[in-house]
Amino acid sequence: MLVAAFIFIAPGADPAVHRKTVETPGVQLTAVGVETYEQGVAVAVEMAEKGCGAIELCGGFGIRGTYMVQEAVKGKARVGAVRFDLHPGLDNKSGDELF
Repeated sequence: MLVAAFIFIAPGADPAVHRKTVETPGVQLTAVGVETYEQGVAVAVEMAEKGCGAIELCGGFGIRGTYMVQEAVKGKARVGAVRFDLHPGLDNKSGDELF
């Protein structure tokens, strides 16, 4: 079974509260909301250390945020990203501009 995480960034998101896991026969996916890149990094490291093999970041993580997560997990998980140049959930700005 693939153990995966989707980390999304949103104003007011609290990773301790805004977290849900869904299981299918082939995938266990945990979605976690964070408010900052730093929280995203911490959640990614936590998930990778628990055996998560794939981490996907929402489009709110810009190039810098994606790099920060990639560096932090140190190869323990594959990191991918949904891409928006300007994210509609962040007032049409890049996370790199905000965080």
